[in-house]
Amino acid sequence: MMKSCLVHLLLVVLSLDMVMRVSSQDSSSGEVSAVYIVTLRQVSTSHFYDELRKGNSGSKHGPAPRLSRLRNPRNASRSDPRNFSYISRVHDSLLRKVLRGQKYMKLYSYHYLINGFAVLVTPQQADKLSRSGEVANVVLDFSVRTATTHTPQFLGLPQGAWVVEGGCDSAGEGIVIGFIDTGIDPTHPSFADNLSENAYPIPQHFSGICEVTRDFPSGSCNRKLIAARHFAASAITRGIFNASQDYASPFDGDGHGTHTASIASGNHGIPVIVSGHHFGNASGMAPRAHIAVYKALYKSFGGFAADVVAAIDQAAQDGVDIISLSITPNRRPPGIATFFNPIDMALLTAVKAGIFVVQAAGNTGPSPRSISSFSPWIFTVGAAAHDRVYSNSITLGNNVTISGVGLAPGTKEGTSYRMLSAEHALNNDSLSVTDMYVGECQDASILSQDLVEGNLLICSYSVRFVLGVSTVNQALQTAKNLSAAGIIFYMDPFMIGLQMNPTPMDIPSIMIPSADDSKILLEYYNASLERDRITKKIIKFGAVASISGGLKASYSYSAPKIMYYSARGPDPEDNSLDDADILKPNIVAPGNLVWAAWSSLGADSVEFQGERFAMMSGTSMAAPHVAGLAALIKQKFPSFSPAAIGSVLSTTASLLDKNGGPMMAQRAYANPDANQSPATPFDMGSGFVNATAALDPGLVLYSSYEDFVSFLCNINGSAAVVLNYTDQNCGISSMSGADLNFPSITISKLNQTRLVQRTVTNVAAMNETYSVGWSAPFGVAVKIAPTHFFVAAGERQLLNITLTASTNSTAASFGRIGLFGNQGHTVNIPVSVIVKISYNVTN
Repeated sequence: MMKSCLVHLLLVVLSLDMVMRVSSQDSSSGEVSAVYIVTLRQVSTSHFYDELRKGNSGSKHGPAPRLSRLRNPRNASRSDPRNFSYISRVHDSLLRKVLRGQKYMKLYSYHYLINGFAVLVTPQQADKLSRSGEVANVVLDFSVRTATTHTPQFLGLPQGAWVVEGGCDSAGEGIVIGFIDTGIDPTHPSFADNLSENAYPIPQHFSGICEVTRDFPSGSCNRKLIAARHFAASAITRGIFNASQDYASPFDGDGHGTHTASIASGNHGIPVIVSGHHFGNASGMAPRAHIAVYKALYKSFGGFAADVVAAIDQAAQDGVDIISLSITPNRRPPGIATFFNPIDMALLTAVKAGIFVVQAAGNTGPSPRSISSFSPWIFTVGAAAHDRVYSNSITLGNNVTISGVGLAPGTKEGTSYRMLSAEHALNNDSLSVTDMYVGECQDASILSQDLVEGNLLICSYSVRFVLGVSTVNQALQTAKNLSAAGIIFYMDPFMIGLQMNPTPMDIPSIMIPSADDSKILLEYYNASLERDRITKKIIKFGAVASISGGLKASYSYSAPKIMYYSARGPDPEDNSLDDADILKPNIVAPGNLVWAAWSSLGADSVEFQGERFAMMSGTSMAAPHVAGLAALIKQKFPSFSPAAIGSVLSTTASLLDKNGGPMMAQRAYANPDANQSPATPFDMGSGFVNATAALDPGLVLYSSYEDFVSFLCNINGSAAVVLNYTDQNCGISSMSGADLNFPSITISKLNQTRLVQRTVTNVAAMNETYSVGWSAPFGVAVKIAPTHFFVAAGERQLLNITLTASTNSTAASFGRIGLFGNQGHTVNIPVSVIVKISYNVTN
């Protein structure tokens, strides 16, 4: 739930920043030790084998026999594990040489995506390492945090993309998705491999293993869940790992990782039963894709970059096709640019190895520059609402109806029940009515069953519920112990702006999330009380009501819309809030109120504790939707590069809601539906994902690894950092983010006139003629050549796009370029311009 995500942020983020600095004390020097990520100048094995492939993959007669399986460099590095042992020994030797006779602790050797290690040392020792000629970079470890039954139907998969792939029994087959998250519950039916007569194949390109522990016994993995490992060395070194809650195994003690994995690739047709109610059947986006789990986040504290990089490094080495990251850093990475951090640079090498990387945008919206996923090689996903809504309401005796939430049955139809506040139902010998927590209904022993029985019990919902001190389940138990007819939660007036998600409740119940509506309820209730004129004691409870119930879903035509919490662009290039010429987010997908699998011991949401499914909200839920859909694309187009997969997802995205109107974006945390306006590319990227259209894209825009390196080289002062991470000399580069061959154009500063070029490749089976149309951003004149073109199947076409500022402005403005083919293909390219400096300046 968003509620629990926000609480996690409230309670954990501050403490994480502290534990980054206070890890352990060096008794001899008195200096505080911390975890540092050290990168060496020598290239990683992934780069090495890629160069080997380029130089030796054959001649005109074909590939050399020994390298025939090295067409994917991941397989090459795995073929000789002695390389990893050698690199680890090199790391050990360097540490002994530089820190001669001193105490330190190496946590990881990274060898596949980056050549380096994580080590616990003092700042003085870190400085010594940084001055070594063999060391390229030393970075202080930083903290990270975690950022369905109907969404397949909403996305049109059963009638569209799944049909293209041969139906749900084969959609995604052979594709491996790696999840960097909180682990997985292997006992969940969403991950079983024996529910279909069509047996799961074993992906030949994958070589991961299943870690066996007491919490994750032998047999936990199968042909569906084909690998599972955990990474916690940095957390354990800091002394904050709680084995009883966090599990030193791939098992998911949180619930988040189980949820995201099932969204992307959970089995098809799994019944969703919560609190005894059936809410339909669940399916992942690619129900036949394989799952590989790399646990690097934990319930108690979130996670750390050193562990995440180790997980990414292992996933790439194992041979995953897609990496799904529903995690974001707790703060903007320091340095000359946001892109130069160990996680993003490891992911750059993963992209070089052919892995498509999906990351959640973050839940820090709706303010501008709140995006937490920065780099152009990462496909960043924001959260939108889908069209399914669970509505509940209460009708008062004065015929006023109040909307609320709650996955609960209603009261008997046509019958009204007396309402009774918990504060007015105290036993004679119980606490005083002035006790501030009585109204939360947490203790049945202090309330009178004679008064409550058969009535609707009114309880307050305060910040104690958000903090987990009080719980909905305990209030429900109180109501059942007292034989209440149902329960009503009203919002404490101090709970300003809290968004309450539907909560499963097994008796007639409702939660009123609005403070104003809660006031209407209480005013009616208090006005209906009859009191003794002399003693002022209540002699009659006159307020009555009936609850409609919230078990049946309704469907809205205003969906999709961008949720208030979904992080927004523009993409910050650095800590000075200079804007990058990169569009973020790339796209939006369903992320609000998503049903998916839940760990049997998941504790992230108290309301779903002990359940096998949970309804959660956040960009964490949006990212795996796209990871699963990318598996469908990879299955149909196995030769597509990560950039090509990102291109087809972007250019085919939808811009309208179900009603045919513009997609809306919520602009405020409080009363978000009352504060919304049409979405811009900084809210939704290219638009809302359209899985079926993405499988027939027409044109594709490619960007290569070399393009990304050139882009990084164009950043002032970046040459040394680029060399450190990629082993490539920059030379002279003028490639800005706007020059990347991306399916979007973003210019943070348009100084008079700018020429931007895009090259499109026809990947359709037929030749096609396209016409070009566009709408210009405000204050910008746009010219495109050619305006019509013919492109044969497999051929390319260059587009010259000239943007000229016609006014001076610092307000962002937006336009679009559309390429319309005579065979039905449409390519959508959003245009965003922030600062505009015009020729026409007068004194």
